[in-house]
Amino acid sequence: MSDRSAIMRAVHSRDTAPERRVRALLRTIAPGYRLHRADVPGTPDIAYLGAKRAIFVHGCFWHGHECARGARLPKTNADYWSAKIARNRLRDARHAKALAEKGWRTLVIWECELKEPDALASKLRAFFES
Repeated sequence: MSDRSAIMRAVHSRDTAPERRVRALLRTIAPGYRLHRADVPGTPDIAYLGAKRAIFVHGCFWHGHECARGARLPKTNADYWSAKIARNRLRDARHAKALAEKGWRTLVIWECELKEPDALASKLRAFFES
């Protein structure tokens, strides 16, 4: 088993550290969320069913964010990673569209935004106030 295989196996899609940090902020701003609801299009990380609000916590690399970490591609197998990230972005757009068509509002929280918790808390409050 290669080191790369071990690293990739350790990557989780649920209950990641960034997701847990966002949930900690939400407990004081807007409690009452549900996690990973498969009955909501796109299976958002955090969902408020009655308010029709969905929050996705995206890793900058995995979802192709335009920050320093998201813009950096691995040197090995770059074609694979470029295609993979493009597919992820396409899937994210499809999910956002499906949610909008059902009357949901969505918010994407990028991993890099966690570096400024006060700004992130303001963004979350604004999402629920509008």
